[in-house]
Amino acid sequence: MLLESLLFTLLTQAPTTATAPKPAAAAKAPAAAPRDAGTAAMPPSAKQGDASVAANAPKPAPKPMAPEVKTLVDRMQAFYEKTGDFKAGFKQDYKYKAFRRTQTSTGTVTYKKPGLMRWEYENPSKRTFVLAGNKVYMHDPEAQTLSVAAMDTSQLSASVTFLFGQGKLADEFAITKGDCKDCKGTLLVLDPLKNEPRFRQVRLEVDPSTAQVLKSTVVDPDGSENTIAFLDLKTNVGISADSFKLNPPEGTRVDDFTKKAQ
Repeated sequence: MLLESLLFTLLTQAPTTATAPKPAAAAKAPAAAPRDAGTAAMPPSAKQGDASVAANAPKPAPKPMAPEVKTLVDRMQAFYEKTGDFKAGFKQDYKYKAFRRTQTSTGTVTYKKPGLMRWEYENPSKRTFVLAGNKVYMHDPEAQTLSVAAMDTSQLSASVTFLFGQGKLADEFAITKGDCKDCKGTLLVLDPLKNEPRFRQVRLEVDPSTAQVLKSTVVDPDGSENTIAFLDLKTNVGISADSFKLNPPEGTRVDDFTKKAQ
């Protein structure tokens, strides 16, 4: 698994099962642009030229947010700005478009300002991810390994950092209200204002009474969808910094990719 997919870049990457993470520098390579039936029939030179123009072409100016949408977005951001810590269960569903299958994972997530986060996966296999500063750790008890990688949190999108009380969604996204018959809250659809190689769209299901995010979905460039539902979220409960320390058992192999990358 790419350790850099932890956090909510975790929401923008497929939960693969590779045993060794890539160093942060290697994992930063942008995803290839998806192909369609129209470009497949064109000569290579035309494809490359059109792809270059499309990648650099500015997107049209977004329409102003509807008043009700702006009110909810402002309330949502204010909620997380006031949140010092939180803990919740989660259910992650990754829908692979190409393979037409869904991988489901469950566990708990814990967060504490500034920048401490722990994902404890219980099913389908036990794994622990911890973000601390600019390092991310993954403990795989079955493989008896602890992997460490660098993560440049300053490069995270506002779709991530607003959960930490940082970043303004309206600075990076055109935000509209979506239709959702099965949603328990209000669906907000976030389309990036600039060409974004990591994802195509973000959708947030927000509780209109509390302004908490109930569910987050990131649509990958290939159309796959990574959805995380937050269950029984509790905020400002006084979580200790010790909760983010990893103490693997004796005999665990440590792979420190931050040293190898230097």
